Amino acid sequence: MVRFWQFLAEGNMTERQRVLVLGASGFIGRNIAEAIAADDRYSVTGVIFSRPPFEHPGIHFVRADLRDADQIDAVMRPGDIVIQAAATTSGAKDIVTRPHIHVTDNAVMNSLLLRAAFEKKVRQFLFLSCTTMYQSSVRPLKETDFDEGEAFNSKYFGSGWTKVYLEKMCEFFSRISGTGFTVIRHSNIYGPYDKFDLERSHVFGATVTKVMTSTDGCIVVWGRGEEARDLLYVSDLVDFVKLAIEKENPPFRIYNVGSGAAVKIKDLVGQIIDISGRQLRIEHDLSQPTIETSLCLDTARAREELGWQPRVSLQQGITQTLDWYRDAFQKKFPE
Repeated sequence: MVRFWQFLAEGNMTERQRVLVLGASGFIGRNIAEAIAADDRYSVTGVIFSRPPFEHPGIHFVRADLRDADQIDAVMRPGDIVIQAAATTSGAKDIVTRPHIHVTDNAVMNSLLLRAAFEKKVRQFLFLSCTTMYQSSVRPLKETDFDEGEAFNSKYFGSGWTKVYLEKMCEFFSRISGTGFTVIRHSNIYGPYDKFDLERSHVFGATVTKVMTSTDGCIVVWGRGEEARDLLYVSDLVDFVKLAIEKENPPFRIYNVGSGAAVKIKDLVGQIIDISGRQLRIEHDLSQPTIETSLCLDTARAREELGWQPRVSLQQGITQTLDWYRDAFQKKFPE
């Protein structure tokens, strides 16, 4: 395959490559859209739904409901590079108490998007998957370690199998089209623009909010905090996306994208408190929902094939996120 940048270098193309970022007002989508818009080789169109657009001179925004085939048809063009970061998603509470919300909308939305990508003959489709299909493990897991015949955590049954189905659909369409499909099994992402409310955020965002807004010298952690997560700062995920676009891998490829280390939630909470400079005690609420699994990712494939590896340590990432949080919310925090 002749690469886009090879065409550009030879003077065969004068227009910038159009990149369509779906879910551009969300946490991951916004970080990706802003980073790509900073590169003058790209023209970025950001698709939003319920949230208002943010101000950025390099991003053209359009509003669309991606559960509607006609609205998808109106925003997707032949030759696009499509980054699918749109999803119905939230934290552990919803995964445990309302798991259906992560299944229906996401299955419908992505099925329609993948069909449209095939029909429109887009250049490349990057699908932000997840790691809920992996079984709990104390060792780093490779992409090939997922075993479809082995049961995984019951709380992830719906969302995990939905992701597996969509990954298989990416592979299916790669076999009958000229579009390249890159599946990104990313770990727990954190950083600027994350959700920082207690109802919808994942563990990192929720913990930051608890730490930074506590007024009684205490924060409450759900469960014992023994479960462990692979945490990756969002700029490292963005770097992977940029490399995947530039190198245009085989027609279909799955990549793990994570830090390669598992951090216990109780240790993560302690680090956030220490770096915040606040004096807080931790209490555990064992009545609240938790998902007691441990996971970290082996990212050797991404390193060997794309030259990617994480650059931001957990301490650096926590520090940068807390600095961003203070600036973004412009409030006087308790001493």
